[in-house]
Amino acid sequence: MGEISVSGQHLDRLLADSTGTYGAPYQRAFADLARSHRGRPVAEILPLLRRAADQALLGFAEGDLREQAAAISAGEPYVLRVTVT
Repeated sequence: MGEISVSGQHLDRLLADSTGTYGAPYQRAFADLARSHRGRPVAEILPLLRRAADQALLGFAEGDLREQAAAISAGEPYVLRVTVT
């Protein structure tokens, strides 16, 4: 399970159902990768997740991104604890 803190005014960077200005919130990018990259190597998924996090201006730790990539590769759910500040 990963953890991230996000300002309440920047939830649009994370949540797919937001009405913010970001065209591809991280949640949507993660779900798209989960559908398209299941079974692929973690090393292939990791840079795609990093790019999505960078585009959404989210500061995920390297270990969290690696765990997310492993979950996508294995087709397992991933739990992310979000703290809204």
